[in-house]
Amino acid sequence: MFKDGPFMASSQNITITIDGVGGHGAMPQFAADPVVAGAAIVMALQSIVSRNTPPLEMSVITVGAFQAGQANNVIPQRAVLKLSVRALSREVHAMLKKRITELVQAQAQSYGVSATIDFVSGYPVLVNTKEETDFARTVACELIGEANVNLNAAPLTGSEDFAFMLEQLPGCYLLIGNGDQNTGGHGACMVHNSNYDFNDHNMSIGSAYWALLAERFLV
Repeated sequence: MFKDGPFMASSQNITITIDGVGGHGAMPQFAADPVVAGAAIVMALQSIVSRNTPPLEMSVITVGAFQAGQANNVIPQRAVLKLSVRALSREVHAMLKKRITELVQAQAQSYGVSATIDFVSGYPVLVNTKEETDFARTVACELIGEANVNLNAAPLTGSEDFAFMLEQLPGCYLLIGNGDQNTGGHGACMVHNSNYDFNDHNMSIGSAYWALLAERFLV
């Protein structure tokens, strides 16, 4: 699977800590509820994707964890949100960071609580260079035939640390398929799935590809 230009998304981990005033669930007027504020923030974050990201661009804001309280009749003092944020362009990535900060602070203020945002750097956008990708495609077609090669795959919203290398040098990150649910591939399933089973038949194809790639590059 090949794609020149942006191929895999940037990623950033964000932790939002909301501090309010705890209290008894029966007397919410004496508290400043971080759970309600957090719920509002979760919903409002999606407006960044739908209203701030250009329609032809990609962005994802996933709230994967919402941690607050332990009892049903106690308003906790603190709530914590953990986000995974992704984009396929550096410009959109920067915009997401700016808008998340603005929106979280505005929502927190409107609910009478405070919020701190911790940005943890993840991976940059993975960008394949055209010349190297064209070369890698050509070798794949020579080895297994053009009909068996995805010459221009859709970008992926996953992230990859090889992106750091491509920021320093031209190159091509590619995928050797394991099969999928449409073709009945061996062990076909989504990533991060306990049912994944590596297709051993790929070892001969993969090793032959890398050998031919090196051979053609050194000619």
